[in-house]
Amino acid sequence: MQNTKMTVKQNMLLKGIVLCIIFIAGCAADHTTLPESFVNAAQQSTHTNNWAVLVDASRFWFNYRHVANVLSIYRSVKRLGIPDSQIILMIADDMACNARNPRPGQVYNNANQHINVYGDDVEVDYRGYEVTVENFVRLLTGRTQNGTARSKKLLSDAGSNVLIYLTGHGGDGFLKFQDSEEITSQELADGIQQMWEKKRYNELFFMVDTCQAASLYEKFTSPNVLAVASSLVGEDSLSHHVDPSIGVYMIDRYTYYALEFLEKVQPFSKRTIGEFLQVCPKRVCISTVGVRKDLYRRDPHKVPITDFFGAIRPTRVSTERINVTLANEEDFVNDVANVQPKKEFKIIMEPQFTAELLK
Repeated sequence: MQNTKMTVKQNMLLKGIVLCIIFIAGCAADHTTLPESFVNAAQQSTHTNNWAVLVDASRFWFNYRHVANVLSIYRSVKRLGIPDSQIILMIADDMACNARNPRPGQVYNNANQHINVYGDDVEVDYRGYEVTVENFVRLLTGRTQNGTARSKKLLSDAGSNVLIYLTGHGGDGFLKFQDSEEITSQELADGIQQMWEKKRYNELFFMVDTCQAASLYEKFTSPNVLAVASSLVGEDSLSHHVDPSIGVYMIDRYTYYALEFLEKVQPFSKRTIGEFLQVCPKRVCISTVGVRKDLYRRDPHKVPITDFFGAIRPTRVSTERINVTLANEEDFVNDVANVQPKKEFKIIMEPQFTAELLK
């Protein structure tokens, strides 16, 4: 009798296990039927502000192109809405005032000299010998020295999308600063990990244009990090073209084609980060662009480019008269009744370089 009861219990337990397995398998097979609204919501950004850290780590006149690289990215993010108060610009040498510069106070990113990317409104936060590995790591981790000006601090928070752009001379696992010191891939990974632990970013886009650039993101482990590099390990990152009048290269290939893409982006553009990651195929870059997205939770093809290169700007542009006092003022009501429709307008920014420039 006792054996019969044990057999019944075993059969019931076995049936329960089988039913659980069937239920779990059914759920797994049905995972594609999640509501579309749920899937879309998971792909939406939750950031509340944008910051950019733009670094040229090279000095000396023959590295003119690195200054042009960083100033070009600076102008692009500023045009798309990130204010100077949320851009940290680090330039290791002042090419605009270099004695070899035949055009003092000017820096160009192409031989057509279409636009002066140095301009008259550039705010450089760290210049010359202030651009060091120590200052860069302190900036990222929020451990700036006492007395550091507010404009030299990265005041990001848990709602910040942060763009980090680096350009200069690098090798396998390092980027040189000032030709006198270097930051390693491990130090970069540690710095970004501290940023995550201190809630200093929501999502981070790491962009680097240097030789063997992909080696710099290999040791990243922090969540919500998307990275792109101008070259893989073992490859050089090459310059685009030279200006014979000054005798140096003007801009690097990867940054040139990245800018060509960004120049077509407007503040409310629908272009995506996924498209941006494909801007420089090997036939034009010569080097192979590296991408790392295993740490990033969203689909890059559903992430607007302005989530990193633009800014959250809850503003409304209007050419109409707006009443900010009483809604029933007689003159205002009459004006609204007699208003004539106006044509739509667009904000057009002067391009950094012309499309006709030889690629």
